[in-house]
Amino acid sequence: MAASVAAAPPLTLPERAARVMARCDALAAFTEEPGRITRPYGAPAAIGARQSLAQWMLDAGMETRIDAVGDLCGQLNGSIPDVPALLLGSHFDSVRDAGRYDGLLGILVSIEAIDRLRLTTGRAPFPIDLLAFADEEGLRFQTTYLGSCALAGAFDPAFLDLTDANGVTLREAMTLFGGNPAGLASMALNPGDAFAYVEVHIEQGPYLESVAAPVGVVTAISGQTRILLSLTGEAGHAGTVAMHLRRDPLPAAAELVLAAETLARQTRGLLATIGTIDAEPGASNVIPGRVSLSLDVRHPEDAVRAIAVETLHARASAIAAARALDLEWRIARDHPAVPCDPALIARLGHAVAATGHPVEHLPSGAGHDAVTMSAVVPVAMLFVRCAGGISHQPAESVTVDDVAVAIDVLDHFLASLAHEGRS
Repeated sequence: MAASVAAAPPLTLPERAARVMARCDALAAFTEEPGRITRPYGAPAAIGARQSLAQWMLDAGMETRIDAVGDLCGQLNGSIPDVPALLLGSHFDSVRDAGRYDGLLGILVSIEAIDRLRLTTGRAPFPIDLLAFADEEGLRFQTTYLGSCALAGAFDPAFLDLTDANGVTLREAMTLFGGNPAGLASMALNPGDAFAYVEVHIEQGPYLESVAAPVGVVTAISGQTRILLSLTGEAGHAGTVAMHLRRDPLPAAAELVLAAETLARQTRGLLATIGTIDAEPGASNVIPGRVSLSLDVRHPEDAVRAIAVETLHARASAIAAARALDLEWRIARDHPAVPCDPALIARLGHAVAATGHPVEHLPSGAGHDAVTMSAVVPVAMLFVRCAGGISHQPAESVTVDDVAVAIDVLDHFLASLAHEGRS
């Protein structure tokens, strides 16, 4: 008779956090550009990362499948008739020359929490679906939220004809990635399929670090207005046109840049960014004839953002009139703010408090899959502190201690749902 082998004791919280960090390091090796992390939708690097994530989901007791977009879906408890599911998720694609925690940290923290729930509770009274989205950044096809758009029933079929830099269509890439373009419509969630979508993500900003908090509960994802504008005057010789006779749009642009900064500094929660400036014709000895700028305005409250955009438009018009310039002002993007669900915010806050840490609330200035998911299910987000607020570049960094707190919070959150119900 063979000797019995004792089951390995469950990992401690620090050990689970260390495992998440090690897995982030392992996934960083899946890249299309050696020496830096670049993992676009459908690329071999994405396939490799998805395979590793699938194995870790299986190890945590989940069943796995690939959906029509090519997202990886892990499920605990299977489908229970007439019982809505809890959705957890984030993304595993990346920007070019990325950090190793954006998106992936949320998936890996969720795997840990699901695994612990399975080991301690055995079976939650509802299904849990972990969604590892394959395209949130839009690096390859300049698309964003492909998987979450399909789940929300908002996938535009015209996307399938988009081509990448090598002429490969999204339809072709999706098929090669294991997806099924013909099945996109059937991906859409039906009413009652899910009761919440919760996403863990690095903050990508410096607030949590500034208040010495390891995690924070997101209140809303800020609305965004992106404006493309130009100021047109008259080009001329830099050495022959007197200053008082010039119609130079570049000083006018400088005034607007400072006006945007001043308004944002004076308005709580407002962010205003001039991201690009292009002076034409662009010669050192020529007075510019035209200056084009981009203006990005964000705030978690749509009314505040709308007032800011109107104020800056009026200011740009006044600056142009005072300098005898023509102004073109075009709104290229106008996305409303996405409020997180108050009940989920409260439950996440209770989970943070249960870990012994302060409950910090903050908005997200960046977009996430939660934006599109909010159209069909209540959403919530937990942010994890990142060093310096740096993200989307190799210096992106989190600590193992903060990851442990995030796991602990999600453990408490899932346990409270399992034991107390969804109300």
